[in-house]
Amino acid sequence: MTGFSRLAGKLQSSSTARLTHNLSLRLLRPLRSFLSFLSAGMDDLLAPDDCPFDLYPGSRSPPLLLLYDADADDDGGFEDNHGESIYLVPYSWWIKARNNVKEVGGTLYTTTSKEDFAKQILLEMRRENCHKSDNDKEGFSGSEFALVPEATWLQTLKSHDEYIGVNGIGTVLAAKSQMHDVFPLQIRLSVSQETKSLRARISLTDNPIDYYRKACSIFQPETELLRIWDFSGQTTLFFMDDGNEFAADSPRHSRREILLELQVHGLSNSGNDMRRREDDATFADSRMGGTFSSGILRLNGSIDSFQPDGRTYNLSESDGYHQETGLLGLKGLQNLGNTCFMNSAIQCLVHTPKVVDYFLGDYWKEINSTNPLGMQGELALAFGELSRKLWSPGTNPVAPRAFKSKLAKFAPQFSGYNQHDSQEFLAFLLDGLHEDLNRVKQKPYIEMKDAADRPDEEAAEEYWQSHLARNDSIIVDVCQGQFRSKLVCPMCKKVSITFDPFMYLTLPLPSTTMRSMTVTLVSTDGVALPSPVAVSVPNCGSLKDLIQALSVACFLRDDETLLVAEVYNSRILRYLEEPYDSIDLIRDDDYIVAYRLPKGSETSVLVQFMHKKAERDDYSGRAFTRMFGLPLVARLTGLSCGYDVRQAFLRLINPFLKPTEDASYDHDDAEHSVSAYEDSEMEDAQSPCDTESDADMVDGPNEFEFSLDGSSKLKMFDPIVVARAQGSLEIIALWPEKMLEKYDMCFLGSLPEVFKHQLFSSRPPESVSLYNCLESFLKEEPLGPEDMWYCPSCKRHQQASKKLDLWRLPEILVVHLKRFSYSQFLKNKLETFVDFPIEDLDLSSYIANRSSPSSCRYVLYAISNHYGGMGGGHYTAFVHHGRNRWYEFDDGWVFPINEEGIKTSAAYVLFYRRVPAA
Repeated sequence: MTGFSRLAGKLQSSSTARLTHNLSLRLLRPLRSFLSFLSAGMDDLLAPDDCPFDLYPGSRSPPLLLLYDADADDDGGFEDNHGESIYLVPYSWWIKARNNVKEVGGTLYTTTSKEDFAKQILLEMRRENCHKSDNDKEGFSGSEFALVPEATWLQTLKSHDEYIGVNGIGTVLAAKSQMHDVFPLQIRLSVSQETKSLRARISLTDNPIDYYRKACSIFQPETELLRIWDFSGQTTLFFMDDGNEFAADSPRHSRREILLELQVHGLSNSGNDMRRREDDATFADSRMGGTFSSGILRLNGSIDSFQPDGRTYNLSESDGYHQETGLLGLKGLQNLGNTCFMNSAIQCLVHTPKVVDYFLGDYWKEINSTNPLGMQGELALAFGELSRKLWSPGTNPVAPRAFKSKLAKFAPQFSGYNQHDSQEFLAFLLDGLHEDLNRVKQKPYIEMKDAADRPDEEAAEEYWQSHLARNDSIIVDVCQGQFRSKLVCPMCKKVSITFDPFMYLTLPLPSTTMRSMTVTLVSTDGVALPSPVAVSVPNCGSLKDLIQALSVACFLRDDETLLVAEVYNSRILRYLEEPYDSIDLIRDDDYIVAYRLPKGSETSVLVQFMHKKAERDDYSGRAFTRMFGLPLVARLTGLSCGYDVRQAFLRLINPFLKPTEDASYDHDDAEHSVSAYEDSEMEDAQSPCDTESDADMVDGPNEFEFSLDGSSKLKMFDPIVVARAQGSLEIIALWPEKMLEKYDMCFLGSLPEVFKHQLFSSRPPESVSLYNCLESFLKEEPLGPEDMWYCPSCKRHQQASKKLDLWRLPEILVVHLKRFSYSQFLKNKLETFVDFPIEDLDLSSYIANRSSPSSCRYVLYAISNHYGGMGGGHYTAFVHHGRNRWYEFDDGWVFPINEEGIKTSAAYVLFYRRVPAA
């Protein structure tokens, strides 16, 4: 039971209530205003529920003010329960504004009003034995009102607001009237046993004189009959079996009064004026849905929707709002500290058709609190409360602290105040809402069959029904579609087809421009000098594209291959060996080297030679060594001792010899010539290190000294053992002064950057269409080495080719543009401008299910934007909000924007809704 059921059956006494009763309302009102002021100025110190005092620790939304039973005794206690708010609206407005809101039957109360000498208005509400529909039209000259639950009221208000916008009859002033003249009104409710009616008493003692006068003009004492229709069904809880007799446990037996506070919206001082303005969406907010235990009525509403001290809302641009933000659904969200990512995604989601209508309705009836994959319904409740705050009338931005608190509870990665990715947050939120609202309580186990040998239509429907048997929620209804996934084994050509659900599309941004890259090409044949090679590759290409471009530019032979590496501080930092790695991992200021190696030598030992020379500090005279130059690479077979290392090194540096005629050597020149090296290979298999005397011939003060990286000097006769698992060897060559003079260090030390930026120059902006992104996403491509597929025919993992197709399209299509790339070494953001359709996104040529009856056309209604780079940036949202207007939501700021301005390179997540088929 909610609200009125506890009012009717569980009123208990409380010493606290008696103490509260002894306080004058004149003292409580300024105290409440003071507490409201404190809560607005101490946001960072408050509990997540935006309430200064948590008198009910288990409560979901503790109230700022507790109303009480005026005649409470001392034997009661507090109890924590929740009820739904009830709204009092003009009946004629309710009929006209309902539009597509579900029709319900109402209970009629004939009401008389009179004002006595004690300056109080008495309302006698007598129940009539009829349950006429809203559509019943009967002539009635008096004022009529309707009691509706909060969910229905919000849906009606939103529907009426959209109706005005579609028909072009809305104005800013009409929208403002929904929030005009907000004032509180205290009403005492009791049961009259003599007249068998409900009695409401509005006293000047409980209300300021201005508000009391407004109440007099609204209820027109002693001048006309009033009728109140109850469409909430709550007042019937006072009666037995739909009769006029009160239930035995109703409050009439205790003769107590219940004090209620109404927040009256937009009703003028004149009764005639009021009737003329009923069509302007004026209404009264009756907070009658609280918990009645120990005589206390708890206000379970949002303090963001009204000011407790009775202050009226004023729309002003100085508050950070454009005048048009008087329209419903145009409230901002406060930035709690780097929460713009959350605010942007939430604004897009709360303006999603059907989703917002669902959360403005009775969504809590579908909460699945027992789902082990969900959040016990807490995330859905928090999002629902936030949605209602954002769609309630008012201008003040909403502080989403309660929602963020729940988010951090179930997703610690979003706790704190660090910046996050709005798409990652949106993915978690949609999945969390689905699990919290999953209508399936017990998920059956279903083993899916491969669809390769059956018609696609039959297999797809079987997969979809199996998915719905385990997953059934508003998120599935609205946001989920279906892929057809086809895998083909490269060896046995086995085909596997599955149909998988999706909640959003993550589209890559294909490059339409080329990237100029300079790579240093190094030969390992001991003949050619290193040379820079400039190539052009697709801006979003892969390492495979770079190697292909280099192979063409350097006329690579069939018996050669390229080994690409990144050089940093004269060392090889890493080898670029994954062909499908993005070239975004290579920055413009990197140094990239491509080594020409003989094909088929991959089983040989890869030897890296790095260079070091001795220097002396000019200031202190201290001697030290430092790395310099370009690392050299060779693959060696039969490597046995230091002499083999020396011979290989001499071969590699042979191209750097200076062409001087008077060059002299301490040893025979043949040892330094390529011809001598080649002759040595033609000798018998005798090792050059068989005798120590032969090794001593190449040791001396003017010779190279070699050492394994991090170890002592390598002697010519020292054996070298390379572990089979290691496969590579790093050797440092210390250059003597004389050798530095014999070789040209200019060629060895020069290494150009990948791309040299010129002063005042920039790369041209890149543009790509959304259809190009979709085609790139759907094209067939091989799986990466880390995503290999287990082929049931080959009985092993294979690098199969994969092809995705769209099979079933959702009502709401969420498109994520993959602007961010991450790797172990680099994070990057693409600023590519994506030209996306606004009015007509046509996917009919991309869907594989040609027999689908659903429309394939979509219209854009929201965008989540990201400005800035990887290190920071800022998120905003663009939302189409009816009346053919777009609005920008920048945290707490909301203002209109021209449609021409919504297409930017900051677009990150696009939200489309389906256009119904004609």
